[in-house]
Amino acid sequence: MSSKTEDAGKKVSHEERMIEVRLSFWTDGIAAVEGNIVPKHARSSGLMRAEPNEAHGIVPESPVAFHSLMDVTSALERVLIENGIVLHHSKKMGKYFHKE
Repeated sequence: MSSKTEDAGKKVSHEERMIEVRLSFWTDGIAAVEGNIVPKHARSSGLMRAEPNEAHGIVPESPVAFHSLMDVTSALERVLIENGIVLHHSKKMGKYFHKE
């Protein structure tokens, strides 16, 4: 099964081709002084959201919270579904799919 659809798509600049998902980690409550941060330190929880992309018609829905690193894949799935993003498997992933 080909990963390409019958849709010819549309021509866009190189910068607009990628769909981006942003992952943000909470940094509060780590430093000894309230309101300060400890550089390069963060909690294992935070928010995930799709970045706006006019070429793809992506206007982000509300961010999705994750409470541990184990929740990141679940949050990613919710962000993709809520924003109508459809993934096509890569060539390497093809070995996991049934060929009809």
